[in-house]
Formats: sequence, structure tokens, C-alpha cells
Amino acid sequence: MKQMISFLFLLTTVSAQAQSRLWTAADQKYTVENLKRTRDELIRETENLTDAQWHFHETPGRWSIAEVVEHLALWEIIWAREISIGARSKPQPELNQTSRPDSYYTNFIMEDTPHKAPDIAKPTGFIRGKDNLTFFKRLRDQAIGYADTTKTDMRAHFEFTAAGNSPRNMHQVYIYQWGHVDRHLRQIRKVKAHPGYPGKL
Repeated sequence: MKQMISFLFLLTTVSAQAQSRLWTAADQKYTVENLKRTRDELIRETENLTDAQWHFHETPGRWSIAEVVEHLALWEIIWAREISIGARSKPQPELNQTSRPDSYYTNFIMEDTPHKAPDIAKPTGFIRGKDNLTFFKRLRDQAIGYADTTKTDMRAHFEFTAAGNSPRNMHQVYIYQWGHVDRHLRQIRKVKAHPGYPGKL
């Protein structure tokens, strides 16, 4: 009888936790699908480039495709650190009442305003050609594996940003992670459309 009561208590507890989880199965699927989509689009855009194409600069002050992809890989390290720290922080689901909506972060994907990379995410140029893609893929695959299997409630864990100390939950950090690649995919396509881009007919 005691075993039956313990089992029912455990079942009720697990059920209550599942119902109160803010990061839904749909949120998790959406995150994993977009992490995979942006990875695959970056691969399609760059995997068959020649060395000259990898290292072409539109102007001396603009990044080459190799530098763009290195920048993306460096940010994968930063995102992983933010997710790791945030996921281990104390859950604060009440912050969702005052934090910005997801649309604030998805709008970032499509805006055209240039951003200045922080020093920790500026490409070094030391990594050559396709090695930059290998660098990015390894880190992104790790991120996908974690997002796909974690049981952490990513909408209950937050970090505070420098912009007005505004809290954002880890689901929103994920939006930034895959959205950042979307932004730079447009930059890569712009480089490839340049009249001086090697191999253009």
C-alpha cells in the first residue's frame, strides 16, 4: 500500500511539473529545427567555395566569408556559455511578466542595422577557408544535441543583458543564436553577389 501511495505521489509530481513547464515541446522543436536549418543553410552557401572565394573582400574594410564564418563560430562559444550559465541559474519564471516578448528578438533577425562585433567575437583571420566551417559545425552540432535533449525549462531561466539590465530567458537566447546566423547568411550572399567575386560569370 505504501509503495502504491509513493508511486501515485511521484506520478502526480511529475505530471504537475510537466504541466507547469513553460518551455513547451513545441518551443523545443522550434529551437532545434531553426538551429539545424541555419546550420544547413550556412553549409550550402559555403561548403564548395574555392580558397579565393573564401578570402575575397568586397573592400579592404569588409570581412571575407571566411571571417564571417569564424565570427559565427566564435559566437557559438559565447552562446553556449550563456546557455550553460543561464540553465544553471535559479529559475525565475515570474520575470516573463516584465521581460520583452519573443518578437523583440525575432525582429533582430531581419533588421538591417549594422552591428559592431565585440572584441571577443572579432575574427582573427588565422583560420583558413573551409576550416572555419568545420569550426562552426562542430560547435553548432553540440548546441543542437543539448537543445534537443535538455529537460531544463528554458523559459524559466534568465540572464540580464547590458541593455537596460533587461532580462531575457534562455529560449530567447536561442532565438539570437540561430537568428544571428540568418543575419550573416544575408551578408555572405551579398559578398557572393559582388561583381568582383572570384568565379562570377
